[in-house]
Order: sequence, then structure tokens, then C-alpha cells
Amino acid sequence: MKTRTYFLAAAAACLLLFAASASAHKVSVFAYADSGKIYTESYFQNGDPVANGRLKVYDSSDNLVAEGETDKQGLFAFEIPKADDFRIVIDAGMGHKSSFILKKSRVEAEIKSGEKP
Repeated sequence: MKTRTYFLAAAAACLLLFAASASAHKVSVFAYADSGKIYTESYFQNGDPVANGRLKVYDSSDNLVAEGETDKQGLFAFEIPKADDFRIVIDAGMGHKSSFILKKSRVEAEIKSGEKP
């Protein structure tokens, strides 16, 4: 009976450790349009930036329109290719991926604000 109790306690401890380490590596990406560019920020759940993460940007037709690597602060920027919805995908390695949709209305608003009268 004691052996079973120790086994269950050890199993529970392992599950807690695994769950804590798995959630600490959740990755997020956020994007916004400003000054004719789209800026992205990528970070882990604990707030650490995703340095050297692979970032790909797809338009609404699922065409790749931009790609690159985040810097040490988890940042990446690119020129707005056109007014469209963009799906921005970050790959932080070891299976840690996330995506963000930047809506066409946000991109169009930035394009209009940058137009000269």
C-alpha cells in the first residue's frame, strides 16, 4: 500500500512539473500596422521574447507575402505589401507555434492615415 501511495505521489509531482514547463513555453505573437509597415512582437508566456524565431506572413489567399527572423527582443517588421488580411505565424522551435490575424480594416486604416492630402 505504501508503495502505491509513493508511486501516485511521484506521478502527480511529475505531472505538475511537466505541466509547469509546458505552459511556460507557450508562445504568442501580436502585430499592428504603423508608418507603412507591419510590426510584430513574439514572446513566451513568461514574457521572454522569442529571439531568432521564424516568422511567416500569409495573405487571405494563403500566399506567403513575407518571412524572416525575429531579433533578440522578439521583434520583426516588414513593409505593407497590400491591403489584405494577414495571418502571421511564429515558429519558436521545438513545436512552439502560434498565429495572429491582422485584419484588413486595420491595414487599410494605416494606409489611409499615411496618405498625403
